Amino acid sequence: MTLPHDVAGDGPPVVLLHAGVCDRRMWDPQWVALIDAGYRVVRCDFRGFGDAPVPPRAYHDADDVLALLDVLDIEQAAFIASSYGGKVALEFAARRPHRTTALALLCSAAPQHDSSAALAAFSAREDSLLDAGDIAGAVELNVTTWLGPAADAKTQAAVRQMQRRAFDLQLSAADAPGSTATRFDLSAITAPTLAISGELDLPDFRDFAAHLPAILPNAHHLELLGVAHLPNLERPVETTAALITFLRQTLATS
Repeated sequence: MTLPHDVAGDGPPVVLLHAGVCDRRMWDPQWVALIDAGYRVVRCDFRGFGDAPVPPRAYHDADDVLALLDVLDIEQAAFIASSYGGKVALEFAARRPHRTTALALLCSAAPQHDSSAALAAFSAREDSLLDAGDIAGAVELNVTTWLGPAADAKTQAAVRQMQRRAFDLQLSAADAPGSTATRFDLSAITAPTLAISGELDLPDFRDFAAHLPAILPNAHHLELLGVAHLPNLERPVETTAALITFLRQTLATS
């Protein structure tokens, strides 16, 4: 099955990969702006999110993204990716550097990462709520953990809806094998990279973003003040401007 997706616009391809608390709807604030900026924009749902049910067999998210690009006849693309989507983008860029023109990572998850005490406590609390059947409570935990004070009621409602949809899909397929993991080498990445972090995010994501310029040969770090884990939703105007500036500077010289 090809991942559910939207595609629009003309110009250099830009692929949007969503966070694990959201689905492809999280990119609504950037969608039109990126198209108007002159890009062919693609956004998709990973399996177990949005319009993509969990299949009965094992799957691999980065390979699913590759299959989508092949269906769309996209040989090379830039990626804008959030949280878990950032990890998928990093794997894609490490395993297929010739197909990756740029990476813009928003609070990206790190591969092979030992969780901080704060992240471990969140995960334990989420598991406890889900085990107790309190899905609404687990949804609210995610909303309050990943959104900062800049997020308005509409943004909170959007994340609440996307997270509930993900839980419903994933819990209904709890016995399915799920996504497989693959180790990859970050040093294989050659694409210019912008690593964005949020001042109010958990340390796992802030530290990884700050450390990426020491790992990747052409990366720089930008921390946005007053936002937590989902800056494109919390501060959409500022985040969109930073993304378009990066793409224009990078793709113009790539």
